[in-house]
Amino acid sequence: MDTIVQALIMGVVQGLTEFLPISSSGHLILVPYLLGWTDPFITSLAFSVMLHMGTLVALLVYFRQDWRVLVPAGLAAIRDRSLRGDRSRILAWLIVVATIPAVIVAPFLNDVLETAIRSAGVVAVTLTIGAAIMWLADRQGPKDRLIDGLTFPRAFIIGCAQALALIPGISRSGISISTGLFVGLTRESAARFSFLMATPVTAAAGLYEAFKLVKGETGAPAEIAPLVVGMVAALVSGLAAIHFLLRYLRTNTLAIFVAYRLVLAAIVVVSVLSVRH
Repeated sequence: MDTIVQALIMGVVQGLTEFLPISSSGHLILVPYLLGWTDPFITSLAFSVMLHMGTLVALLVYFRQDWRVLVPAGLAAIRDRSLRGDRSRILAWLIVVATIPAVIVAPFLNDVLETAIRSAGVVAVTLTIGAAIMWLADRQGPKDRLIDGLTFPRAFIIGCAQALALIPGISRSGISISTGLFVGLTRESAARFSFLMATPVTAAAGLYEAFKLVKGETGAPAEIAPLVVGMVAALVSGLAAIHFLLRYLRTNTLAIFVAYRLVLAAIVVVSVLSVRH
């Protein structure tokens, strides 16, 4: 199959699965595995992270009104050395606090991410673990708080959970939304906060990997055309996924995503076992 077509498919997959709680990093490993794709660039971590830049743009576009308020509010809090009880200032710094764990943990996990845990078998296990966490959170979380009711300790806890999503198959949105439910947020509020706090982490990871691409340190040569096609596809499908999930969670549970993760994990297990035999 042509590399451009593969990049298009991978971009659509990335855009949909980055925001739906089913693990984009896991799908970017599983799709080439299940379809037999072996192109070194399409299957590289570098391409995966650059696709995340497409979904970063989707986040910035979809939540542009929020960021137009949050960025000045956050800077004003620094200038005045006070939150002044302002909701926008508080939310801006809640996002900062939630970002800290991933920023600290990511550099230490980078080498492991590029080697040991980028396999279909590992993804099957983490898909199942993530499904169990989501099921429990959806059943046990009180779901009675809006984002305005989020505290700094709770935001930090959600941030710690987000750091775990560096492991393929866990799902950043899935673990963040689940933890948001555990600390009392409504489903829609948990998803919205998850998307907002993903923005700085995704930006940092994308810039780091872009630097490695330029320096030729990714283990695979950069291919500009597939890269652009994949990023644009991720942007468009990402916008659709954000819109869908926020509306869906207003009146629905996470059950459909739990079921999907379990079915996909089962398919991967069968595939891995059939190859071994």
